[in-house]
Amino acid sequence: MSRTSPAALATSVGRRYRSGLHETRTAAWLGVALGVAFGVCFLTGVWSHLAQDPPSWFTYPARPAGLYRVTQGVHVVTGTATIPLLLAKLWVVHPRLVEWPPARSVLHAVERAALLPLVGGALFLVVSGTANVARWYPWTFFFPRAHFWAAWITIGALVVHTGAKVGATRDVLRSPARTTSPGPATPGADDEVPMDAPVTTVGATPGDRRAFLVGVAAASGVLAVATAGGTVSPLDRFSVLAQRRPGVGPQGLPVNKTAVGARVVELARSPDYRLVIEGERAERCELTLADLRAQPQHEATLPIACVEGWSASARWRGVRVRDLVALAGVDASRAVTVESLQPSGLYRASELNPQQVADPDTLLALEIDGRVLHIDHGYPARLIGPNRPGVAQTKWVARLVVR
Repeated sequence: MSRTSPAALATSVGRRYRSGLHETRTAAWLGVALGVAFGVCFLTGVWSHLAQDPPSWFTYPARPAGLYRVTQGVHVVTGTATIPLLLAKLWVVHPRLVEWPPARSVLHAVERAALLPLVGGALFLVVSGTANVARWYPWTFFFPRAHFWAAWITIGALVVHTGAKVGATRDVLRSPARTTSPGPATPGADDEVPMDAPVTTVGATPGDRRAFLVGVAAASGVLAVATAGGTVSPLDRFSVLAQRRPGVGPQGLPVNKTAVGARVVELARSPDYRLVIEGERAERCELTLADLRAQPQHEATLPIACVEGWSASARWRGVRVRDLVALAGVDASRAVTVESLQPSGLYRASELNPQQVADPDTLLALEIDGRVLHIDHGYPARLIGPNRPGVAQTKWVARLVVR
C-alpha cells in the first residue's frame, strides 16, 4: 500500500474545491466587507457594554435620548448580516487552510496562528449573538461578559491578520481583474506529489466573481431587512426574523419579562405598596401610589431599546427622579440605585449616574400613552430614562437608594 505524503494529501483535499472562486480576489473583497462589519459590531458592542456596566472613569451620557436604540439596532442588524459574509469567506479560503507546508515563513506562521482565535471567535460571536437575539441560551456562562471578551480576542486576531494581509489585499484589489489560466495537470489522488506542486484550478471570470459577490451581498441584505423591523417600523411587515415587533404587546409595546416571570404580581398589586427613598445622606421617606400621583407629573416620549436589537417608543408620564430625591433632602448631583420588587434576578436593580438623575426626562413612570401602566410594563411604577438599555429601565420599582 502506497503512503500519501502530507503534500499529496493537501493537494487531494484541495482538488475537491476546484471552483475558480477559491481565489485571492474573491477572498479579498469578502475580507474587506467582513472587516467593516466586525468593526461596526465591535464599536457598537463596546458602547452597549459601557451603557450596561460603565467603568469608574466613564460617565455614560443621558443624551441623545435615542442613541442607544440606534447603536444597538445597528449592532444586531449588522451582526445578522455578517452571517452570509462569514460563511462565504470560509468557503472561499477553505482550501488554503489545508495547504502544505502549514507555514512558509515567520510572518506566515503568525498569520496562520491568528486564524484560530479569528475564525473560532467569529463563529462564537455570530452563533452566540444570534442565540441571544432569539432568547435561546443552551449554555451556563453569562452571555454579555463572554460575548464582550470574545469580541476583544477576535478583534485582536483580526488586527494581526489584517496587518499580515493588508499589502497583498491592496495589491490584489488594485490589479486588473482577470481569469487565471489553468496550471499543469493535477496528479492522481494516490500519486506522490512534490511539496512545491501547485493545486490547479481555473480562476473565476469577472462575471462569475461578480455574480457570487452580489449573491452574498443580497443574502446579507435580506437578513438585514428581515431583522431591522424590530427597530425600523416601516420594515416591520418584511421582518420575519425580528424577535419583537414595535406595536405588538401589552398597551402596544413589546415585553421581554412579564410580572409572572419576575414573580412580582402580588407585590405589585398590593395595597401596601410603598416607594422607599433612602441613603446615607438622604432623609428616609415612603410614598404610596397615591402620594406619587399627587406629585408634579412630567411627560416624555422615550424608547424602550433592548439589547436584542428591538426598540419602540411611547409617551410616558410620571414623577421626575430628581424631584423624588429632592423630597429626601438630596440634590440631583448624587448617583441613585433603583431597585425592583423582584426577589432576585440579574437586572433587578440599575444605576443612575448624576447626569441621568438630573435629566428632566428621567422618570418614575406611572402611565404609558395616557393609561395606567400594565403590570407587565412595571405597574405600579417603573424607571424610564433617555439613552438607556431596556434591561436598565427597571420595572416594579420599590426603592431609590441615594449614594
